[in-house]
Amino acid sequence: MLTTAHNAIKKAAKSLDLSPEQLEKLLSVEAAHEFDIVLKNGKSYKGFRMQHSSARGPYKGGIRFHPEVDFDEVRALATLMSFKTAAVNIPLGGGKGGVVVDPKALSEAELEELAREYVRHLEKHIGPHKDVPAPDVNTNPKIIDWMVDEYGKLTGDTSRATFTGKSIAQGGSEGRDAATGRGGVIVLKTLLELAAKGEQPDNRIHSDSGASRGNVPFSKGLTYALQGFGNVGAFFAEIAEREHPNWKLAAATDSSGGVLSRSGLSAAELSDWKSNKKRLKDFGTGSQITNEELLALDVDVLILAALGGVVNQSNQAEVKAKYILELANGPVDSTAEEGLASRNVTVVPDILANAGGVIVSYLEWLQNLDNEHWDLDLVNKRLEEYLVPAVKEIAKKSKTDGSTLKEAAFSVAAERIVSAHESKK
Repeated sequence: MLTTAHNAIKKAAKSLDLSPEQLEKLLSVEAAHEFDIVLKNGKSYKGFRMQHSSARGPYKGGIRFHPEVDFDEVRALATLMSFKTAAVNIPLGGGKGGVVVDPKALSEAELEELAREYVRHLEKHIGPHKDVPAPDVNTNPKIIDWMVDEYGKLTGDTSRATFTGKSIAQGGSEGRDAATGRGGVIVLKTLLELAAKGEQPDNRIHSDSGASRGNVPFSKGLTYALQGFGNVGAFFAEIAEREHPNWKLAAATDSSGGVLSRSGLSAAELSDWKSNKKRLKDFGTGSQITNEELLALDVDVLILAALGGVVNQSNQAEVKAKYILELANGPVDSTAEEGLASRNVTVVPDILANAGGVIVSYLEWLQNLDNEHWDLDLVNKRLEEYLVPAVKEIAKKSKTDGSTLKEAAFSVAAERIVSAHESKK
């Protein structure tokens, strides 16, 4: 993931004719915190917090509890967060944290102790105007609430603005749980509208009500397959089902595999099935399909909301979709990009496609600083007000420069970060 992120940044730097010193600023982290968390029972866990860039505002980024967390992964994600916040033009930088742990192996008391100890190690390095963490893989509002409480005890802070992704009762924002999925819907919808006007670089899909792929018309709208019917993917599918009924969900998978139905699947029914802790591949409608088979389906849009690097050099030639929406972080490996581009497959990059989450985190931060609580309609309205212009600007640059959407997104972000660094000299 770090190599993929750095390759994208280096390509952007070359297109912008940046100096070696400017490139180094974009690649390096400003601070790296690595420490051991020792619980009362003697168990020890490695913790990290990477702070990549504060040129445009406080560091921002999640905390993940996972056995495979490591230095390079956290650094890559912190770097990508700086580019994500810059791409959608919110005044924040990039950070990321993690602990090498399987939280399922901990009791609730141990999990709470781990969360609080993590904050004790980082207390001097975080704060409402310094670094604002959030939940990520295997962390949730309950864990963040423990961290907020601990930070308040240590510092006396009552704003609760040092963390986002909190429970509503503890200052969290309406709409935060669905924000990443909703943001993906907004990004795709905006691209389709631009394509209908000839303002998007790849004009295969023309509109919400009638799409085309190549020279073949789709009078009933577009079809999509979704890998990763978890939190983000399920919200994407449910919102798309309500707001864009002409988008047909043809297939969906989770870690167990999934189902394919050419006549379409109901996102609401899939969510109900999953809520009863049932495997998606056992869902009654349609036929079973593996995660690998889903990647090769003949659909208009491939939604990747699971893991990084699932589309790579070894399987990119099998992708038949004309659009790939990166709802996960780095699901398209850099080794696949050239092949996909040569076949005119448009990859909507993660720093744009999944930015809805960090935008609503930013809105939560603003609400906390002003001691306000906005209703859901206002939050969703503000989310769209940030995402739609970002998509339009990046699509315009892509079309003007003849670059891919990913190249355009990283160039727009890099230019903003460099400009912020230069203004501070």
